[in-house]
Amino acid sequence: MKILYLVSDLDDAATWRRVSMLEAGGASVDVAGMRRGTQTLARPATVLGRTYPGKFMHRAFNTLRLLLRGAKGLQGSAPDVILARNLEMLPLALRVQSQLASEYKPTVFYEVLDVHRLMLGGGIIAKCLRFIERGMCRRVARVITSSPRFDTEYFSLYNQIDTAPLMVENKVWAPDGLDPLKQRPRAGKTITIGWFGILRCAASLRCLDEVCRQSGGRVRLVLRGKPALDAIPDFHKVVEANPHIEFHGAYSYPDDLPQIYGETDIAWLVDRFDAGANSDWLLPNRLYESCAHGAIPLALEGTETARYLQRHKLGLVVPNLQTHAVTALLDQAGPAQLEALRAELTSRDTANWKTRRKDCVWLVDQLRRSATLPQHTVEAHP
Repeated sequence: MKILYLVSDLDDAATWRRVSMLEAGGASVDVAGMRRGTQTLARPATVLGRTYPGKFMHRAFNTLRLLLRGAKGLQGSAPDVILARNLEMLPLALRVQSQLASEYKPTVFYEVLDVHRLMLGGGIIAKCLRFIERGMCRRVARVITSSPRFDTEYFSLYNQIDTAPLMVENKVWAPDGLDPLKQRPRAGKTITIGWFGILRCAASLRCLDEVCRQSGGRVRLVLRGKPALDAIPDFHKVVEANPHIEFHGAYSYPDDLPQIYGETDIAWLVDRFDAGANSDWLLPNRLYESCAHGAIPLALEGTETARYLQRHKLGLVVPNLQTHAVTALLDQAGPAQLEALRAELTSRDTANWKTRRKDCVWLVDQLRRSATLPQHTVEAHP
């Protein structure tokens, strides 16, 4: 099966993880999309233009430009499937589909990473945008999401789709495997909190800054990844002013995961960047990464991440993002409780949090089935 993968950000490492999964499942993948960075891409792709984080209108303008161009610049033979990653790529996917000869019509799938705030609520703009999206969704085979609340809080709520979405969780994908968990030293007097990935939650940084200061060194915060300076413009100022906060920059996925989570007692999963919407609905990469590597996940009450932890009886849940609430939770989490929580994590099957090759085969076969292409013999999905 040949897939054309249209993406809104070629510089997002998650894009290439999905490509790797599709190829591990037996598909051939061509990639095309927009760029936000300037570094060398992970592998060759067709660059359709440039866009910027948070610039919704700029992305909309680029989408219109691409629609006028249609399939121009997209090389290669006709695909069996077009996978559109995010809303701005969906109209382009349908445009490319319509331009191909009838005997080569590919099936379109819509992969949803988040729902923009402009799509929510009862305002005229939101209603118009949902109307447009609803019409396009009727022309796709399946919508792919990473959390059940995208369906309950948005797609089903607003009647955007008439077929149940295909859920593919943000589990850790390491094609060559990862190092096994190493024996950790027993928890000491200092609690190390790790906050890794895209660092975009100003409320989290303010809270953790105060927690670390008030603890007098009993709580230490380690930051790794990419700070979103448009969301937290004073990020570096806050970090430099607090002796109990360390920022170590970017890390390599998945190679560095065992080390960075192995040095962490608690993994910070709270993100209020899009409170009331995506931040409440997501099951983030950090959830699966921390659980897979024995770092105790900490989530915020009411979010889908907290529901996941409560459902599986794992980790810690804080009732709100006030300094006193986080401090009280950490005060209760003595060495014995931390060891018990960690032991519970490491006793579970890592298949809960790691994508296996047969999961990749399952994903590709789901696309093949929905596209009514000839079936291949595959292992059953667990």
